[in-house]
Amino acid sequence: MRKVTAVALSFAMMGALLTGCGSGKAEEKVTVKVGALKGATTLGLLPLEDKAANGEAGENYEFSMMTAADELLPMMIKGELDIALLPSNVASILYQKTNGGVTVIDINTLGVLYMVSGDSSITGVEDLEGRTIYLTGKGTTPDYVLHYILSGNGMDADSDCTLEYKSEATEVAALLAENPDAIGLLPQPFVTAACAQNDALSVILDMNAEWEKLQGEDGSRLVTGVTVVRNEFLQEHENAVVTFMEEHQASAQSMNSDVENGAKLAAASEIIAKEPIALKAIPKCNITYIDGADMKQALSGYLEVLYEQNPESIGGALPGDDFYYVSQK
Repeated sequence: MRKVTAVALSFAMMGALLTGCGSGKAEEKVTVKVGALKGATTLGLLPLEDKAANGEAGENYEFSMMTAADELLPMMIKGELDIALLPSNVASILYQKTNGGVTVIDINTLGVLYMVSGDSSITGVEDLEGRTIYLTGKGTTPDYVLHYILSGNGMDADSDCTLEYKSEATEVAALLAENPDAIGLLPQPFVTAACAQNDALSVILDMNAEWEKLQGEDGSRLVTGVTVVRNEFLQEHENAVVTFMEEHQASAQSMNSDVENGAKLAAASEIIAKEPIALKAIPKCNITYIDGADMKQALSGYLEVLYEQNPESIGGALPGDDFYYVSQK
């Protein structure tokens, strides 16, 4: 009995060793090339970047940070990136350009748009009637969001308000600094920076909140940024993609729970110029992680709103169901 047990144990130990040797290859980290923008949509990724730099991440991540989405699109199309954090409408455009070759795996940022002014008489959307509003880029996401919210409150943006477009958010912020009674639509962290430079300025309307008032509890969300993966990479390395999703979720949670460390990372990466501004801005940047069915519901409704205003804003057509990665992790 003892001899049989000893032999059995020997074979068991040999089997374990052989299994360990055979599984070594499977345990090797996958190289995942991740692209992101130098802006609010990347803030939730910073703790993971820091973790990866210290060799503590689950996969071998290679990060690239660009200043414009136009730089990331060709990199995704050519296969130079596996995963990218993009504005939600740009993700839809990429889906159309690649004939459905990318999939959204999560929402990383909700609404970051705020109405800023020194005019305390404005307490609701209806108070914008007859006023001039300064914002960036005609035919861009802030423009579509403003048109939708004004329309939802019974106003016509083209006749009930005067919209003055500037090329950069810094121009709107500079204008507000000169004339605090002006009204500007700005994204974070420009909102916090503008208010820090002029005590007379404050947030008068939260576009995220106004959007949700119109949509209701079961409606879409104001989705600023999403994360997409190339389908070819997803098919070959789904486990690595799931690992990234789990680590991205933990990273976003870390950014929100440890704002002091997050502010240091944001300043070091130059996404936000100064650490004190980052400390104030990060809690207002709506850093999040939403995946699965909740992601699909929030994002699909948002894209429908943009499509109704201008189909080309999302690539000419609404994405199909295959655009959304809805799977049990």
